[in-house]
Amino acid sequence: MNLVKGGFLLTLASLALVGCGSEESSSNNGNSTGIEGDLSFYTSQPDEDAQKLVDAFKENYPDVNVQTYRSGTEEVISKIKAEQKAGDVQADVLLVADSVTFEDLKEEDLLLEYKSEELSEIPSNLVDPDGMYAGTKVMATALVANTANVEEMPDSWNILTDETAKGKTIMPSPFYSGAAAYNLGVFTRNEAFGWDYFKSLKANEMTVTKGNGAVLQAVADGEKSYGMVVDFIVARAKAEGSPVELIYPKEGVPVITEPIGIMKDAENEEAAKAFVDFVLSEDGQKLAAEIGYTPIRKGVDAPEGLQTIDEMNVIDADISELYQAKEDDKKEFETIFGQ
Repeated sequence: MNLVKGGFLLTLASLALVGCGSEESSSNNGNSTGIEGDLSFYTSQPDEDAQKLVDAFKENYPDVNVQTYRSGTEEVISKIKAEQKAGDVQADVLLVADSVTFEDLKEEDLLLEYKSEELSEIPSNLVDPDGMYAGTKVMATALVANTANVEEMPDSWNILTDETAKGKTIMPSPFYSGAAAYNLGVFTRNEAFGWDYFKSLKANEMTVTKGNGAVLQAVADGEKSYGMVVDFIVARAKAEGSPVELIYPKEGVPVITEPIGIMKDAENEEAAKAFVDFVLSEDGQKLAAEIGYTPIRKGVDAPEGLQTIDEMNVIDADISELYQAKEDDKKEFETIFGQ
């Protein structure tokens, strides 16, 4: 009798352990990840794109409540710097335009080192070697032309300084757009352009507006004939029927990678790491391509109408030099354009 009773109790105990094991296993599959809480996401991505990214992340991590702050890169960083001064940076994870901006944050010891396992599929030259940030996509700044206003499409940046385009051109401001700030540094350090090119842009009555979206809108509406703008929004607008053409000038294009990083004092570090992992994962990169970006991950194709980084003639400059000179560059731009 005691043997039977003992065997019965042992069986119950075994079933209980199996049940616990099954419950634990199920909590790590499907929609139960164990990662939860609030996540503060600061980004310069367009609102709709940022929301698609957040929605896709939440399908995998439904217990994470993502709160998004979105503006131009320069304004996002100004907000972070103001929060830093107040002693309480609110952002957990940051995704903005360019690596120069992240170098600034890295220098100020505002970033957390995190080397995601997904980095093995990202080109190493597009990742910070110290693990503070990593590129998430490839975004070139190219030319956009209005197909109703322009009969013969140009193949050179020189169209923006040509007499025939006087008063018909537009570009984003480096005081708002991180891509524009990066481009300014790259162009002015390239001997084919330099500061004389920007003086010529001013002389040819180049309009400077707040961001890339405003540039595209002005060209699409026919208000301007040519613009300097990030490539993906042109390809997207053209696919939707807008009268615009994307042109990669023969002299080459500056490229940003819209890096992602985690703030050093992130309140929800676990969720922030999961967010970075998702953005760099195959699923996250396929989502980027579906939205219209050129993915940075190996093996994920670029959307129709966009060049891959292997196809681009990239013009660049030393990142550390760009970082050191960024504010001086903007002051010189202000002197020329009176921003």
